[in-house]
Amino acid sequence: MRLGIDLGGTKIAAVVLDEDGQVVWQRRMPSPRDDYRATVEALAGVVIDAERDLRVPCTVGIGIPGAISPATGLVKNANSTWLNGQRLAEDLDARLGRPVRLANDANCLAISEAADGAAAGAEVVFGVVLGTGTGGGVVVRGGVLTGANSIAGEWGHNPLPWPDDDERPGRACYCGRHGCLETFLSGPGLAADYTAHGGTPDRSEVIVERAAAGDALAGLTLDRWERRLAKSFATVINLLDPDVIVVGGGLSAIERIYVNVPRQLGAWVFSDRVVTQVVRAKHGDASGVRGAAWLWPAGR
Repeated sequence: MRLGIDLGGTKIAAVVLDEDGQVVWQRRMPSPRDDYRATVEALAGVVIDAERDLRVPCTVGIGIPGAISPATGLVKNANSTWLNGQRLAEDLDARLGRPVRLANDANCLAISEAADGAAAGAEVVFGVVLGTGTGGGVVVRGGVLTGANSIAGEWGHNPLPWPDDDERPGRACYCGRHGCLETFLSGPGLAADYTAHGGTPDRSEVIVERAAAGDALAGLTLDRWERRLAKSFATVINLLDPDVIVVGGGLSAIERIYVNVPRQLGAWVFSDRVVTQVVRAKHGDASGVRGAAWLWPAGR
């Protein structure tokens, strides 16, 4: 059986899939924030618990909010910053006494949705995670692209395209730059924009609820967020021209984006028409964790 774990900034989610891709075991727990050793132990504990409960060994795949550097073997680019500079793959291999496969969480989302989700059958898929951070992953003909630097699809740390005057230089990002897409499009970025325009500080999901209830300020915040999202998707389409953009993460639940964002793409895409689909991940919150399980082919 295949065990997949999604290591997020606030939670750890895990599932075990049988040979037919059906979930036979699952677990969800808070992430040990700012504590690397506790994170390793939490991940190992999930594996131990799953195999004890199921009484079978499992392959282990883990989606992380960053990447493993091909040059050093260390975690890099993680917005869960306590992972950066750590030998997570090696430490987990040693802790569990077996090889563990790690991949970027957005790559896991893209793999899952291209395999049997909202992008099944599509030739080129761009998977987007909109949550605590903003990740991206690319799947072409069923295979994930990682790139020479293991950063393929990392759109969140490009600058906001075609910015308005009041969007420059943008807020500071943990990567050391200003105005990264992540500072605008993540949940914290949406919440910060709402506050900057006079709203009471609150979580992004509360702001979305207020917009749905008719709150004008919250509605304008979502309007700005959707316009920025459309610009950002347009750059992906201009560069990659995917058949499908699949949206996952907590903010993927905002249903209005699947109408409002596609209708704006034509203003920035370099084409006479835009046929790229923008769809919500079929497997929802489970897309990333399912993709992590799929890092091991059946029978391996």
